[in-house]
Amino acid sequence: MLPLVPVLLLAGLTAGCNNNNTSTTTPTPPTLLTDTFSGTVTVNGSFSHPFTVARAGTVTAEITALSPDATVVVGFALGTWNGAACQLVITNDAATVSTAVLGTATAPGQLCVRVSDVGQLTAPTDYDVKVDHY
Repeated sequence: MLPLVPVLLLAGLTAGCNNNNTSTTTPTPPTLLTDTFSGTVTVNGSFSHPFTVARAGTVTAEITALSPDATVVVGFALGTWNGAACQLVITNDAATVSTAVLGTATAPGQLCVRVSDVGQLTAPTDYDVKVDHY
């Protein structure tokens, strides 16, 4: 019975407090942001798109379209943007439509997504990419 005494005292102290404040503060959840990028990757070429993450959290990039051949295989990557180039961190060299790469931003900053030819293109290929981040 002795271990309950501090809990009961604490309950009695808090029950006696009344500041008539009925509002509670609920933290606002982070807003998921979506960036979309389009471009054309040429034979033996690549194209990078920088974007800014406002806070740490999950980053997901997905290829949403490839044209004129939706079955073509390309390289797809997430990385850090150094102001001039995309320094690759997570790569998939066998990406097709609906392929996603997933990473975690550990702090706010500049990241990038890159689409590249991995020796499979025979003609320039248009692409659309979607990136979800916080």
